[in-house]
Amino acid sequence: MTSLLKTIFSPADLKELSLEDLPELAKEIRQTIIDVLSINGGHLASNLGIVELTIALHYVFNSPEDKFIFDVSHQSYSHKLLTGRQELFSRIRQFKGLCGFCNPKESPHDHFYAGHAGTALSLALGVAKARDLEQQKDHLLPILGDASLTCGLTLEALNNIPKNLKRFIVILNDNNMSISHNVGAITNILSRLLSNPTSNRIYHELEHLIAKIPSLGPVLAKKGLKVKESVKNLFSSAPFFEQFGLAYVGPVDGHDTGKLITILSALKDVDQPTILHVLTTKGKGLDTAIQNPISYHGCKPFDKITGKFLVPSSPSQPTFPQIFGKQVLKMAESDPDVVAITPAMPAGSCLEEFMNRFPDRCLDVGIAEGHAVTFSGGIAKSGKKKVIVSIYSTFLQRALDNLFQDVCLQELPVVFAVDRGGISGPDGSTHHGIYDISFLNAMPNMVICQPRNGKLLRELLTSAFHYQRPTAIRYPNMATTDEPGELRYKELGIGEVLVEGKEIAIIALGHMCATALDVHARLKKHGLEPTIIDPIFVKPLDSELFCKIASSHKMIVTLEEHSVNGGLGMVLNSFFVRNGFNDVQILNFGVPDTYLEQGSNKELLQQIGLDPESITSTLLRELQEATTNKIC
Repeated sequence: MTSLLKTIFSPADLKELSLEDLPELAKEIRQTIIDVLSINGGHLASNLGIVELTIALHYVFNSPEDKFIFDVSHQSYSHKLLTGRQELFSRIRQFKGLCGFCNPKESPHDHFYAGHAGTALSLALGVAKARDLEQQKDHLLPILGDASLTCGLTLEALNNIPKNLKRFIVILNDNNMSISHNVGAITNILSRLLSNPTSNRIYHELEHLIAKIPSLGPVLAKKGLKVKESVKNLFSSAPFFEQFGLAYVGPVDGHDTGKLITILSALKDVDQPTILHVLTTKGKGLDTAIQNPISYHGCKPFDKITGKFLVPSSPSQPTFPQIFGKQVLKMAESDPDVVAITPAMPAGSCLEEFMNRFPDRCLDVGIAEGHAVTFSGGIAKSGKKKVIVSIYSTFLQRALDNLFQDVCLQELPVVFAVDRGGISGPDGSTHHGIYDISFLNAMPNMVICQPRNGKLLRELLTSAFHYQRPTAIRYPNMATTDEPGELRYKELGIGEVLVEGKEIAIIALGHMCATALDVHARLKKHGLEPTIIDPIFVKPLDSELFCKIASSHKMIVTLEEHSVNGGLGMVLNSFFVRNGFNDVQILNFGVPDTYLEQGSNKELLQQIGLDPESITSTLLRELQEATTNKIC
């Protein structure tokens, strides 16, 4: 058979197909996604679930004039395949390949970068406002996942939908999941009995049932609008959206392409903002993904026949998040005052066992980062609980004001386990955790630290509550060593000298200590023996140690997997200037002032010169130039 997908180079080609062809096209798209992700890994389950919906949207509307604005956009793979990116699709999430999210630089069919939940409705309303001011006639279609409704930003946008807004159709892709299972009261709205054919029938037959009541039946049937609305409120999710001025349609089978096209075609001319509630199955087309939607949300390479992962789910060495999860559970077992909070990341943060064992003390608040931080401040205010917020670095960015107002300003000793601190590899620019030091450092009284290995992570976790200050412990999602043995108390603001050397001092943050030791071995071949220092604490700095180092070394080098702007290097530069060390040559290695795209961590580190070979080469060149200048 001729591949239908290979005949489509733009949405215009899709419209040439008959309705009867579309189910076959859906199968081909689904198989293509499975084939590529079985090799590359990526967001599998969410993309398998939205295939028919994406086809229907492109079949009815005219992208890019009509604008599809994906919330999160990790479910945009079918969209990419239908908008001229088939040839590049085999390199999705790879270095210099396709981004795993929407990317306006890739295609005019992508309108915004999007990597975090809750933004689509606000963005779409803004675009619609500009459209109406310019008197244009295009359609706006924000495409939300059901978990987006737990985001405060989405609720703020709902509250600002103009009732006279036209050509605005909100697509609610309801698969009962975010990354992990949805939580909170709002999720119940979408699982009301309206989704059940029995309740649907009850509502539609209500007037007939009322009419059968002896003597009063006919009167109630004619004047019983309030009774009907009460039953509607009981069974349906419609009133929730109708309160915001949205006409509610649904729920609709999200895998029935013909029905979706019929409904979307009818909605094109509705003269008020509308929400189409679509029910889909996360992982459709691959049984293992349906049965394990959390594991297959962001998956590793797998056998496309059996669906089993090709590599062990855990590496030979534990990862920082795994060590964190085990240590926090151990602390909770011995101390009933330990409480953990996460905004929708219990699996990624390795808190699932803690949550199962102590559900009252390990709380998932949904995709609500600001609430997670402020909520933690409320718990900590009692002075009796030891509160840990496990949150990804780029998620903490969304809660900056909550951090300042509700924790730091209140001087509450909340511990922030800042996961994914560093380059995020295949996820790309929206997910690199390379800015947290810069904004955390601006908070008075904040402690910022980073462990180089698993044991040091466990020691910082057990020591942090003794500091009685807001404390951020940042770490990457990578394998590390974890030595057994008794945990020592880590004194606040004290660094460690790992290797005693001379003339050159390399100050490396966290896991970059391994890179520093590698550079040390390379420089030793050139007759150089640098001192290697792990500062452990970015704030407060070990003033005594760094004054001593600056007094006894000619060159100081800083290494960090963080933006050079506002990172450890800049903090130390300021320290040395303030303390009068103006003659010391300083070199800062980190992430340059640019937005890194996707790729493996190794490729990205090489691209920015943060790998051992590049660092060594740069140091030797700088030393050679310094010697030449001295002779001149």
